[in-house]
Amino acid sequence: MLRFCLRRSILKPAVILRREIHSGLEDAGPMGSLLKSRSVVRFSGPDTVKFLQGLLTNDVRRFSEPVGEKNSTIPTPNMPVVSASPMYAALLTPQGRFLFDFFLYRPSRPQEKLDPSGSGPGSDSGLSGSVELFADVDASTLDELLETLKKYRLRSKVDIENVAGEFSCWQRYGRCLTGESSEEEPEAASIGWGSGIDRAGESTVRGNKNGWQWYKDPRLDCLGFRGIFPSDTTPPLVEADKETDEQNYLLWRLEHGIAEGSSEIPKGEAIPLEYNFVGLNAVSFDKGCYVGQELIARTHHRGVIRKRLVPLRFIDSNGKEIEHRVAPGSEVIESISGKKIGSVTTALGCRGMGVMRLEEAFKSKAELRIKGVEDITVEAIRPKWWPSEWFQYNLEAL
Repeated sequence: MLRFCLRRSILKPAVILRREIHSGLEDAGPMGSLLKSRSVVRFSGPDTVKFLQGLLTNDVRRFSEPVGEKNSTIPTPNMPVVSASPMYAALLTPQGRFLFDFFLYRPSRPQEKLDPSGSGPGSDSGLSGSVELFADVDASTLDELLETLKKYRLRSKVDIENVAGEFSCWQRYGRCLTGESSEEEPEAASIGWGSGIDRAGESTVRGNKNGWQWYKDPRLDCLGFRGIFPSDTTPPLVEADKETDEQNYLLWRLEHGIAEGSSEIPKGEAIPLEYNFVGLNAVSFDKGCYVGQELIARTHHRGVIRKRLVPLRFIDSNGKEIEHRVAPGSEVIESISGKKIGSVTTALGCRGMGVMRLEEAFKSKAELRIKGVEDITVEAIRPKWWPSEWFQYNLEAL
């Protein structure tokens, strides 16, 4: 098994410990991980899109439009304006706090075909009527999620099924799957109308008998590809020697500061914008009302998010990484003043994530420590994918 955190970095004494992320993980891969932490739910029925549109933070109407048409959503910092699948979204409390996250997929129908020009759906593509959507969701809260959805369903004509036994969620990530490497990865390209809807043309490189395929992760390019596949099969392009434990996918996300699921995003407490949901393409600001929309819109248009989820690295006074000594929930303080800067939300080995006050966390002269532990220094890292407007402070460390 790969053990990324055993990697040792040589730090010059004069180097300030506030820097942009630069990781040896970029040299690993490509890898594939079965995400046992995720389960799969299926939505079907004529009111599927309408039902989810009134609940989730993103514009689900894109799934009822011909794939490839421009959507009406205002592009967020990392989102293209062309409709894509899957979609990342969240269900919130009425007070705008996080409850559950969703990766929504619209599987192509077997009868979907290109028109003679190859640029649009044929007349018999069957796009009208019921829309079937799949979602991969946090497995640890699956029962609670299903109960919540059924409470909201009321008279909506939508069926909600737990299909975790039939389908599994996978992630492909690592070297050659980010940046400008699409020429080496056939699944990075689109074929015809609908980004790969012509199954006959693409099945030899990334499909299977059921038509399931890899999709670009809807959050960020650096996360690679995501997909749901029948549980009794191994996805295409996942060689036996490249399949790795899900903890390595967690380490990959920790290095980029990206939380996933209710175990990393506190349910009923987390403010989605502090967990960077806008930059992860999970929020539409022109879709209309949804549960918790008022707080999200007000916070966003106010323009300043003073706390955000950031990657963390745990080291000693000599810059040597310290493993397995920091627990989630630990407070991060400024060592001289003792002022609380934030708290650790997730930790694995020498890496973690935490919601931190940006101005204090990235001051060049600040020394961050775990409260009550004198020999662990916390390094707060600015991810490369952050939009510049998120980082308004004059930080000498950068």
